Amino acid sequence: MAYSFFIDGVQLPVAPSDMETKINNQNTTITLMNEGEVNLLKKAGLTDITFELMLPNSKYPFGVYPDGFQPASYFLDKLEKLKTEQKPFQFIVSRLKPSGDLLFDTNLTVSLEDYVIKERAEEGFDIIVPISLKQYRKFGTKVIEIKKTTNVNGNAKAKPVASVKKPRASTKEIPKSHKVVKGDTLWAICKKTFGKVTKAMTDELAAKNGIKNPNLIYPGQVIKF
Repeated sequence: MAYSFFIDGVQLPVAPSDMETKINNQNTTITLMNEGEVNLLKKAGLTDITFELMLPNSKYPFGVYPDGFQPASYFLDKLEKLKTEQKPFQFIVSRLKPSGDLLFDTNLTVSLEDYVIKERAEEGFDIIVPISLKQYRKFGTKVIEIKKTTNVNGNAKAKPVASVKKPRASTKEIPKSHKVVKGDTLWAICKKTFGKVTKAMTDELAAKNGIKNPNLIYPGQVIKF
């Protein structure tokens, strides 16, 4: 099976011999009273990718040079640029069958976390670079505007004061008296006459009219206001 590695559109000359892809966990284990441990399942975290890259300084027959041979310094400059620019980029790995058919591929937006430049005597002039990548997800931020208010001293935050609506003055003309009809009560008479009623109002009206029991009035009785 043939592998092709691409970093930000640049194909690596020699595909790494192995690659590790780690899907990180964000689940949380908690202990409930009398229930033991339970696992709170959450979405997977960002994926980590690590591999060791060989950058040849000599043209090998097993290497891939789509744009002509480039020395190790060309790819090291590319890695430095990806790190210093602090921008995400595409990481693609294509896996081909011997027949040339695509088996499957990896295509992730990633960031370059870190890399190490190694020079080994047994590698001659070639450079070995272990690389760590992390999956990148786009995100947005919301801006919240907080308006501050101060009190008269200018040094403390004033609490909002609820506005109280004053009742409109009634334009309804209050009659001087009311003649009780069947079904009337002092409560109903106050409500109809004044638009509102309280026990204090019915008690006052009963005292004014010499009524000992505010709950007992009779048809034909005249109530004076």
